[in-house]
Amino acid sequence: MASESLGISCSAAPAWTDRVIWWQVYPLGATGAPIRPAPGDPLAESGPCRTGAPARLDRLEPWLDYAVELGANGLSLGPVFASSTHGYDTTDHLRIDPRLGDDAAFDRLAEACRARGLALMLDGVLGHVGTEHPLFRAARAGGGERGLFRFDDAAGGESGGRAGPGYATFEGHESLAALNHGSPEVRDLAVRILTHWLDRGASAWRLDAAYGIDPAFWASVLPAVRERHPDAWFMGEVIHGDYAGFVAASTVDTVTQYELWKAIWSSLADVNFYELDWCLRRHNEFIAAFTPATFVGNHDVTRVASRIGGAKAALAVVLLMTVGGVPSVYYGDEQAFRGVKTETLGGDDEVRPALPAAPADLAPYGAWMLRLHQDLIGLRRRHPWLVRARTEVTSLDNPRLAYDAVGERGERLHVSLGLEPTPRAEVRAPDEAPLVVEPPVE
Repeated sequence: MASESLGISCSAAPAWTDRVIWWQVYPLGATGAPIRPAPGDPLAESGPCRTGAPARLDRLEPWLDYAVELGANGLSLGPVFASSTHGYDTTDHLRIDPRLGDDAAFDRLAEACRARGLALMLDGVLGHVGTEHPLFRAARAGGGERGLFRFDDAAGGESGGRAGPGYATFEGHESLAALNHGSPEVRDLAVRILTHWLDRGASAWRLDAAYGIDPAFWASVLPAVRERHPDAWFMGEVIHGDYAGFVAASTVDTVTQYELWKAIWSSLADVNFYELDWCLRRHNEFIAAFTPATFVGNHDVTRVASRIGGAKAALAVVLLMTVGGVPSVYYGDEQAFRGVKTETLGGDDEVRPALPAAPADLAPYGAWMLRLHQDLIGLRRRHPWLVRARTEVTSLDNPRLAYDAVGERGERLHVSLGLEPTPRAEVRAPDEAPLVVEPPVE
């Protein structure tokens, strides 16, 4: 698979993304919106606000300065469009979820981001819709919208010995109706949705579950969107497989580097840097073809500090900020938040918590992790060539790893990591004092 990726040349991503560092927020959770509202529950809050339409999205504005102080220059938002529950069962792609506000609330947030130099990325759920979506309900009733979906008595497959629901689903979830991506109507709908919100102030899109859609669909959609917004950036959610091949075939700018995420926490947890060494070799191959989207936490996985502890999580951040890629920090990870994902109803809630009213209300326990993020992001700002840096491992055994991050023009900095007797890291850049990381041991 790696050999298939070698030599693939993809179109250049927009230049502004070379310096972007995202702060990712799950808005429904962060603003305290009801994730599974009971029938008849009011979705919008009451009380006065600037527009007369109270909006939970406004609660994010005090956090924008916090994101800037962290060092981020991009805000990556989870779902903000009308949905039935968690945001991924969309009921209207062109309407802000009433639990979050309305168009005016979105416009206020977009303007507040612009005022602070924060790029804005939205979460595009274009693989499926919730079964309460008016288009699906009309299609199911026999309307002309049927071509947007795939109806067949066997389309849902067999589940527990019973026939499927009669329509194609997303990964077996009967509340999520899969769109028919072979339909020109779905292609046109996707172009309309993506363009609409770019027109309103977004700069980038996360394409949810892009892995489950034929890359040819994206290749038919994204060029049409780029005709109007040539500087838009598209990140496909891809879990595994031939990353570079997917980028080339789909025309997305990047994909989520889950291989690196897994290798980082697994190597740190198991005291086995050989796994990470293998992954970094793969990462170098990806860097030659495109610039991966890197992370050590997101809204779909157990918090890194819960998985491996705060001290080792600090080393994970060192890795994130010193290898090539476009990094993203999931809200709360910079404070060593804890949270465990479970495969149950509401199993994501713990990793998608409400934020306090303002940054000043944060508990003090994570201040050390915030300072570490700021130091490492500052280092990355001083060395922007890191976005496409290769790693050259210089020393390796189970509890220790050392490598050079090497830029396209020969720039170089040295990173050493150790897990015994306690987690420790050191970053040495030319003409700078060493950045020594000695996190508190829990």
